[in-house]
This record gives sequence, structure tokens and C-alpha cells, in this order.
Amino acid sequence: MPGFFPGARENIAVPDDRKGQIVFKWPDHEIRRFTHAIVAPDELAVFMYQGQVKGTLPPGRHSIDATELPFLGIFADALTGGNLYRAELYFIGNREFTQNRFGGKIDSVQDPVSTLIVSLRVFGDYSLKVVEPANLLVNLVGTVDVTDNSAVTNWVAEQLLKVLRTDVTKQIVRNGWPILGLAAYTEDIEKAIIELANQQLATYGLTVARMGNFTISLDDESQKRLEQFSKDTAYSRLAGSFQGYAAGEMALGAGQGMAQGGGAVSPAFMAAGFGLGGQMAQPVQAAPAPPAGGGYAPPAPAPAAATVQCPKCQATSPAGGRFCPSCGGPLGAAHCTGCGAELAAGARFCAGCGQPVGAAPAPVAPAVAPDAPPAPPQPPAV
Repeated sequence: MPGFFPGARENIAVPDDRKGQIVFKWPDHEIRRFTHAIVAPDELAVFMYQGQVKGTLPPGRHSIDATELPFLGIFADALTGGNLYRAELYFIGNREFTQNRFGGKIDSVQDPVSTLIVSLRVFGDYSLKVVEPANLLVNLVGTVDVTDNSAVTNWVAEQLLKVLRTDVTKQIVRNGWPILGLAAYTEDIEKAIIELANQQLATYGLTVARMGNFTISLDDESQKRLEQFSKDTAYSRLAGSFQGYAAGEMALGAGQGMAQGGGAVSPAFMAAGFGLGGQMAQPVQAAPAPPAGGGYAPPAPAPAAATVQCPKCQATSPAGGRFCPSCGGPLGAAHCTGCGAELAAGARFCAGCGQPVGAAPAPVAPAVAPDAPPAPPQPPAV
């Protein structure tokens, strides 16, 4: 029907409040003939029909008319005499879209230095650019919601994490990169991630131009464990051994408890701490050689302690003492109470008179005068 919608004019463009979108889909599938499509300098307009890209419009002002854009002929509605075109129209931003956030847990890896299993995480942002609008529309946009950029940027963020999980782990293992010093290799990791990610994104017409605020770090628990390990290692090296460092830490804890008033540390703990420190300071004694026959050899009995006998009460006392712990008598050189001869240590009888050691002296008979008359005989007892 010629003359349908005579002189109809309207403009088709991305609304001002949607200028930041990577992909904007024009909501109306019926586009009037002679309508003007306004494509911004950082955009590209793409016509799709039955899931296939049929034509594109570069930046500028374009009249929607098959006489100027021959590919529109396949969209013409015969019922309207070609005055309506039935098609899907997309506006694709081809500038660089920056500050797209990504982050999350990468993986659990073994630190080459400490051999501890730690968990890594990454945070940062990236800039995204569309390089093949047709691939983006056919392979990705047709399956996601494009009312905002999150459907595209979130998907790209997942691809970045996927690459990080495989590549960072591989680099740490292959190159022996220490986890606590991983920041020194951020530039190398960033270059590798961009290259590997873009291999994944090429099919979808996207590319990661650059990354910013890119940080790989440990989770809180792993950070504490690695820092404690580094501290223990450094102090053990200074102390000469881990045992020496442990003894110093125990003594330091005791000192801190005493500084708090003594309530935080018990005497037993202090004794254990200082005892451990003394033991660690002693050289390690070599173990005795095993018997030649290979069998079990019982340990040799400990030698009996030397003792002496008190010359006064005959109590046994450790050798070296000066006084008896039972009677208080001297344990030095003793003399016979009968004849006065010096007694040997531990002797039970006097070598001079044969009297038992410690016996009371024998009574001495009184002397009789030679001129005294003899005593009269006593009558026998009845």
C-alpha cells in the first residue's frame, strides 16, 4: 500500500539514561520506513533477523529505507507495502568500559616455602571492549538479559576467575613463588591472565583491555598461619633451634605473667620453663651403643651411695656429713669410751680394748690401802 504512513518521521537512538550500556536493544520490532537511526561516535547499530546479523550501521544519521540500505529489503512487511520493517535493532558500544569489579576465592594451594596449604583470593577491576559485535550478539546476548551491563560483565568476571584458578596455581607450583611474596609477581600474573582470558573471550567478540587494582591475597586464617610460621622460623634461626626459641617463649611468658602480679603464672610453670631452657642449653648426649649381639641389655645398676655409721647412736648417715641427723653427735673421728682409742669410720668394736662402740665405760674398782685391816666377814644371808 503505497503512501502508508506518508511523511512519517521519528528518530531511533539510545536514550540518554542508557548511554552507558554495552548493549542496548531497541524495544520495538516494527520500525517505520524513513525513520532516522542516530548512531553515536562510540556505537554501532546492528540489525538481526531470525538469530542472524543481516546488516550494520556505522556512527552517523541513517534513514531507514531499503533504497539507501538494501539489506533492509528482507525486513520489509509486504502487508504495509514495505513501509514497516520487522527486525531486531541493537546498539553496541565500542568504547572501553572501565571499572568492572570482579573477585572471589581462587583456590587452595601449597606454599612452596612453608609447605602449608593456604587459600588464595583475588580482588580487582578490569576494562572491557567489544571487538566483534556480531559474535557478541549471536553467541552471548541471545542467551542473557541485556537490560543492564551486569549480565555481560558478571559473565566476563567468571571467566577471569576460571583462568586465575588454573594459571596462578600452575605458576606458583612451577616457579616456586612464595605466597607471602606473591605481590612481587603481580605484573607477570596480570599479563598472563589478560592473555589467557582473551583467548576465552574471543569467541564472544569481547576483550579485556587492562586490569586495575589487581590484588591476590590470602584469606584471614591463612594470613595468620603464614605470618606465625615466618616468625617462628626467623626466631628459631636466631635462637639456634626451635627448641631454644620455644624455651625463650616460655620464659618470656613467665616474665609477662610476673609483670602482671604473678597471678598469670604458677611456680610449676616457671620451673618447667627455666628447666626446659637449661636442658636446651646443654649439649645433646650421645646414646650408648647397642650390645654386639643385638639383644636387649639391661641398664647397669646405679652405684650405692656411700654412708657412715654414727659412733654414738649407730644410725646410718650419708657420707660427707659432719653431724648425725638422729642424735646430733659429731660424725668425724670418734674415740672409744672405754680406752680412748680412735675409732675407724663404721667400726662396731674398739680395736684397742674390744669394747662395743657406744657402750658405757666399765666400772673401776676402788683402790685398797695396804695397812687397812681386812673387812670382817659378813654373815651369810638367811
